[in-house]
Amino acid sequence: MKTIPTLVLSIIVAGAGFVPADDSAPANLVVHEWGTFTSVQGGDGVPRKWHATQVSDLPAFVYNWNKPGLNRHAPAALLFGKGGLTALQRMETPVIYFYSPTALSADVTIRFPKGLVTEWFPQAAQIGPAVSIAELEEGTVTNPAASYESLVSWRGVQVLPGHEPAAIAHLMPNDKKASHYFAARETDAALLRVNNHSLTNNAEEHDKFLFYRGAGNFGSPLKVTTSDDGRVSIENTGTAPLAHLFLLRLDDSGQAWSALERLEPGARESFDKLMPAGLANISCSGVAPRTIAAAMEAALVSEGLFPREARAMVNTWSDSWFAEDGLRVLYVLPRAWTDEILPLELNPQPEALVRVMVGRAEIIPPKTQHEIAHQIALADTGDPFAQKRVEAMAKKLGRFAGAAFQLAHEELAPQPNKPIALQARK
Repeated sequence: MKTIPTLVLSIIVAGAGFVPADDSAPANLVVHEWGTFTSVQGGDGVPRKWHATQVSDLPAFVYNWNKPGLNRHAPAALLFGKGGLTALQRMETPVIYFYSPTALSADVTIRFPKGLVTEWFPQAAQIGPAVSIAELEEGTVTNPAASYESLVSWRGVQVLPGHEPAAIAHLMPNDKKASHYFAARETDAALLRVNNHSLTNNAEEHDKFLFYRGAGNFGSPLKVTTSDDGRVSIENTGTAPLAHLFLLRLDDSGQAWSALERLEPGARESFDKLMPAGLANISCSGVAPRTIAAAMEAALVSEGLFPREARAMVNTWSDSWFAEDGLRVLYVLPRAWTDEILPLELNPQPEALVRVMVGRAEIIPPKTQHEIAHQIALADTGDPFAQKRVEAMAKKLGRFAGAAFQLAHEELAPQPNKPIALQARK
């Protein structure tokens, strides 16, 4: 591990305005949470680091380390410059809903020991961590002490049930730009009111959920491998079954998907064996095909989400899951995995707690890697058309381009005992 000073985040906690949560609150409080974890793998199934932060798809009122509020100060490495933070996982848009027949006050803390919380709303009473970025990048965070802890904590969250949606719409902030945020409001959850601890007259913030995002260096329990001829195999490398696995392929040749209901620990399966006739071709015109969207909604409901929550989640990510070109596997992560990666503390304790996280394994197939490497090699010879093709491929890959191009450059790198002609793939 590199020897550099630990970078400490300044945490300001305004405790005077908090009302302690009532441990005698009604027992029929229900709390539901959903979110996604996105990772990138090469054709060999090895996880790749990528630029795992993005704030442009969020409304301006969401807090991040460029504007954390409450006089907090972030290390320079956390200020999202070009490309953002490089990590193995992007924790995307977990939201926490509350359902209660009566009003109550609750404290909520989510710990993220292997990552960084990067965005949140409403304003949090406490936000961490105080780990060095060098430790995070190297995956060597070993000190579990509070000063190194990554977390987001809301205190005195007021749960306000019984309000008609039309009557509370004006209380929740809005933003005109497109966003992966507002679809999550389309549920029957209670309105939440949180004191943002500011000294202005606008000290209260409202929404239908608690929102946060993050990035970190840890693995997922699914390994996906792809061969040069396009065959896809999956392996459960964890200790619990994986459920509701969906393979999707979207490219210039068409769109297709296939499904597997369950994959046991240690099991390996080839998707071409699931449907001998090949993947089921679907039609996609920039919006989620209703067949796979309905299948995903049903899977989420079977895991405990309410139907409107499941639809809100699918609507939030339909333009990404079902419309972005690429090869990916979506699947439901085991609850035990979620509880280990994201320990959640609630006071009062709910009668029912449901946490449903979807894993997204974005795959860079060998064919894509080889083509990028080939065009880079041609561009290096001065071929202007190859340079334009390289730029077009980078644009098409979007936020996953960095990982794909890194794989291509590794392919082009000189290797012992490898013929020069094969190194450049010309």
